[in-house]
Amino acid sequence: MTPGHKVYFDHLIHHDLLIGENNQEFQQIATQLHTEFTQLSTPNHPLKIILAEREPVKLLACFLAACTANCQLFLCNPDWGKQEWDQVFDLAQPDIIFGISHDAEIYHSPRPSAIAPLGQSPTPHCSLPHSLIMIPTGGSSGKIKFAMHTWETLTASVQGFIEYFQLQQVNSFCVLPLYHVSGLMQFMRAVITGGKLVILPFKSIELSQSYQINPQDFFISLVPTQLQRLLQHQELTAWLAQFQTVLLGGAPAWDELLAKAKFHRIRLAPTYGMTETASQIATLKPDDFLRGKTGSGQILPHAQIKICDNQGQVLSANQIGNITIQAKSLALGYYPHCWNHQDNFSVDDLGCLDEQGYLNIVGRNSDKIISGGENIYPIEIESAILQTQMVIDVCVIGVTDQDWGQALTAVYIPKNPAITSEEIKNALQNQLSKFKLPKYWIPLESLPRNNQGKINRQTLQEIAREFLR
Repeated sequence: MTPGHKVYFDHLIHHDLLIGENNQEFQQIATQLHTEFTQLSTPNHPLKIILAEREPVKLLACFLAACTANCQLFLCNPDWGKQEWDQVFDLAQPDIIFGISHDAEIYHSPRPSAIAPLGQSPTPHCSLPHSLIMIPTGGSSGKIKFAMHTWETLTASVQGFIEYFQLQQVNSFCVLPLYHVSGLMQFMRAVITGGKLVILPFKSIELSQSYQINPQDFFISLVPTQLQRLLQHQELTAWLAQFQTVLLGGAPAWDELLAKAKFHRIRLAPTYGMTETASQIATLKPDDFLRGKTGSGQILPHAQIKICDNQGQVLSANQIGNITIQAKSLALGYYPHCWNHQDNFSVDDLGCLDEQGYLNIVGRNSDKIISGGENIYPIEIESAILQTQMVIDVCVIGVTDQDWGQALTAVYIPKNPAITSEEIKNALQNQLSKFKLPKYWIPLESLPRNNQGKINRQTLQEIAREFLR
């Protein structure tokens, strides 16, 4: 980090950043750790730190200290199990560990200098800056990867955000994990712009334990399942409607949920982005949403999106193709590998841009199901099933079928145990083409989703194979 000087560090921590937390404690811990990290890190061996801290003040203090002391920081989920931690330790080979695992204490101390290096780091496959911020991303595969960011890539995301929304200061009400890009970027927006940050577990909101703030001055970020829960309560719906903007991302939202949010005049801003781009690169502004516009909105100033065919040729407006991204906020690669083509980051998502530059996501190429020669995208079928209001949650997958190649399979949670799959299929008769109606229906009590609402499709495939055996 270029401006990793004491003056810049002092500028970042000396304002009343955290609402409901002890700012003095935050500043003291950050200052102490910054001094120790600076002493321990050398030009030939930047300090490598695993951060799996549960307490927000300590987590953010350590994060800021490590970034400004030119360390290499791995953000980790303290609730990972042994399998995940084995992956992390094998990959990171840290010098210092802060935090607590799901099963037992890993390490926690205010004096990291007491800890000796745990091992030699893997040799990077490219020339990397000393200061790196590794943010975990596993998508739906379950295998942990770390997107390599820098202070500059995260700052570029903040700059694009404030320019897009025409803001000077960003205040955020954070209910998402701080180790995840969706929570971390709320801290980054507040600390860089001199804004305020509230950190509250989502369950505390559902228990109506919210801070006394003016929501009109704040952004809040949610995933679709969280929005659905809040809209089930009249008081929380009214509270949510007061926010300046409600950013919605992490997973596709279904039509019924969006319609309900619009009915209640929620200033919703559906977004498109990912860990690799340091959160959103496209956002539908709340006024557009309330006027009936759909999709993921226009592209933020720090990014560009092209829609390409399978040969890499750029497609014209309203043509569906592969999404290719250029962004100042783009990660350097997955640790320890750098990407060779920083200007053309191709993702698995399919979408199109309309004449006004609004992005619409169709689905994921890897989730595409080919049944009887027909290309089928699960998101369309899942949305139709949810609109029947007979299910709480649903995921559509393809299972191997001798006759059809893949057979459509709906794995769902019924709203009422008495609801049969035949009733759901009857409700879909006029909504979907015959070839888009699932052949198999598997009721479950819960679906394997992570904190951001993403489905683990590998687990669902195993469940389906066992069920249909």
